[in-house]
Amino acid sequence: MKDFVLKPRVSEKLYAQSKALNVFGFLVPRDSNKHTIARAIETQYEVDVIGVNVLNQAGKTVRAYRNRRSTSGSRSDYKKAYVTIKKGQSLPVFAAVDEAEAKADSTQKQVDKQAKKKAKD
Repeated sequence: MKDFVLKPRVSEKLYAQSKALNVFGFLVPRDSNKHTIARAIETQYEVDVIGVNVLNQAGKTVRAYRNRRSTSGSRSDYKKAYVTIKKGQSLPVFAAVDEAEAKADSTQKQVDKQAKKKAKD
């Protein structure tokens, strides 16, 4: 199997899908297919892949204005893969977000505890 560069996509929508449906998003090479993506995810992250949905995204046309001249071009095309993994398994893609949420929860509990203590006094 050829070397794959799997770039995880991180967004609020994908974070919600990862919690509810166990779906994770990746940017993958344009010449890859569902089978090779599934094998690459299974070997790199050691999880069981249930399904892979793939879409080709066309690059946007962009314009730049420099020195009173307009130049146009386009961004590169890319391919996205949405991978569903087995229930109970997870990927470390959103580990930093989970840690930040846990820290915020513990901080909020401490603030509530101190406010409750001051209210008693």
